[in-house]
Amino acid sequence: MWSFGWIWPSKPFFRRVKAGEKPGYPRFKGKGWYDSITFPQVPSGCRLKDGRLSVSKVGHIKIVMHREMCGKPKTATIRRSSTGKWYVTFSCEVEPQLLPASDKAVGIDVGLHTFAMLPDGTLIENPRFFREEEKALANAQRKLNKAAKGTPERARRRKVVSRVHERIRFRRDDFSHQLSRKIVNNYGIICVEDLSVNRMVHNHCLAKSIADAAWSGFFAMLSYKAESAGRKLVKVKPAYTTQDCNRCGHRQKLTLADRIYHCPCCGLHIDRDLNAAKNILRLGMQSLKPDSSGLLEALCFS
Repeated sequence: MWSFGWIWPSKPFFRRVKAGEKPGYPRFKGKGWYDSITFPQVPSGCRLKDGRLSVSKVGHIKIVMHREMCGKPKTATIRRSSTGKWYVTFSCEVEPQLLPASDKAVGIDVGLHTFAMLPDGTLIENPRFFREEEKALANAQRKLNKAAKGTPERARRRKVVSRVHERIRFRRDDFSHQLSRKIVNNYGIICVEDLSVNRMVHNHCLAKSIADAAWSGFFAMLSYKAESAGRKLVKVKPAYTTQDCNRCGHRQKLTLADRIYHCPCCGLHIDRDLNAAKNILRLGMQSLKPDSSGLLEALCFS
């Protein structure tokens, strides 16, 4: 769609020349070097006109609208995906759309056995999208490795591998978007664990499953949707949320194989994820401002 040639040396080039350092020279930027271009002052250079995308120096392009644009467009980015598809993204200035106030609160415990557990016993199954596509991905990668480098056949098979990864990402994002929207619509106070996912994936036994669950993406969607809707998102420390009894506070160690929490002090017999969800809700309520603690405590223990 666009081709790029040599570019003039930038400021660092002249700075290194004046300092007597080795300046270096700009590399040739071929047509496959860049995958995106940004127009910082829409509608200058890129705009929607009569259901088509009007791009400077290119012309009018037929598009498929994901949804109607709302607000004032500020910037636009045209991007080419690894599968050869073209996307244009408009960043718009919009007013937040607040939802009706809700006094319902929820604590969300995420995991690998189940994706999430809510304090009322609602269980959200882990879809495991990567695991479902793992065999198809292995077959595509095996065919890619057999193709000679630099041939059109290898380029075609590389696109097949990219398509499998793209399909996994689409399904995972759709799941996270729908779940986060459902939670934000139903609850006014949302309590989650402040997990350090980057450190958790260092465990080589669980890294693939943790990456497949994509907790970080789900929490990011939950965060910006809650802020836009006027909801309150509370992050709590994840330490001991699974080991503490939500009834009496007794703490005991559990292994990953222990799916039931049995408290020897008060006799509580409960699913470990449900116990953790109740603890997350309790800690989230305690961390809120004192002026609303009475109402929140009543919601937590009602």
